[in-house]
Amino acid sequence: MQLKDAIKKRHSVKKFSNKKPDWRDILECVDAARFTPMAGDNFTLKFILVDDEESIQKLSEAAQQPFIADAQYVLVACSNPKRTISLYKEKGKIYARQQAGAAIQNILLAITEKKLATCWVGHFVEDIIKRELKIPDSINVEAMLPIGYEFGKTKRREKIDLDNIICFKRFRGVVKGSYGGKYMKPIKTLDV
Repeated sequence: MQLKDAIKKRHSVKKFSNKKPDWRDILECVDAARFTPMAGDNFTLKFILVDDEESIQKLSEAAQQPFIADAQYVLVACSNPKRTISLYKEKGKIYARQQAGAAIQNILLAITEKKLATCWVGHFVEDIIKRELKIPDSINVEAMLPIGYEFGKTKRREKIDLDNIICFKRFRGVVKGSYGGKYMKPIKTLDV
């Protein structure tokens, strides 16, 4: 698959079939993260591949998003900003987050290329995930990617026009258009 095709075909999937992907395909997708640009060439990321049904259920509950429990695997992306902070002080926190986002996008495109499906999940109670997966306090949980095969067809939203996101010579206006004003409900406070 050409890169441009993978970019255009990538979409968020929230309905998974019960067919289990080959875990080796997922490892190949995670391998794409190694080629992400890193500030000062400091790789700050770790990924945890979860396939245990009970743990996946707990991750789903931590995100308050039941569809996660239907995935065969969940990939949890973590970062350790300590190295970037020691090099770049306060900006190091930002760089660690940027690096995580770039790595996750590489993985998303690789997942698309493998004809697998996922959804980038960033809404969750981090402490619950850390406790379930034994992640140290100093590590940031950046995202969860439930992975499987798409069940049915996901309705795809129309993408914003290029004219609404590009400016020449200086910033102009606010981005026009909206996706129906749907927002997630605020996260519930859970006892941890």
